[in-house]
Amino acid sequence: MNPVSQSSPVEAHPGWWHTVSHDIVRFVVAPVVLLLSGFFTANFLFSDSYTWSRTIRTLALMLTVLILSREFVYKEQLSRHIALDRAWLAVLYSCVIPYVIGMAVMVALWAL
Repeated sequence: MNPVSQSSPVEAHPGWWHTVSHDIVRFVVAPVVLLLSGFFTANFLFSDSYTWSRTIRTLALMLTVLILSREFVYKEQLSRHIALDRAWLAVLYSCVIPYVIGMAVMVALWAL
């Protein structure tokens, strides 16, 4: 057994597909999902139809949105060794802003 090989771990660099797939999630999938989630959450809030089934679906949707934002945007930015404030900016631009825009679209349609 070679003691030198045990003391120096080999760093695995992610391939191009790993980088591209996470960029697709951050710039395409997350904004679209969050935009639609904001739209349907606002629809639930303004509908005056608060049944158990709609409430549970909305809570499940919000939980899914939180998990998507944390696991696939925030943690991915941290795994790329990006500064903490830049990781939060990625969450803001990829998740929070599309969610708010989706809610604003529903409010605008509701006002018409």
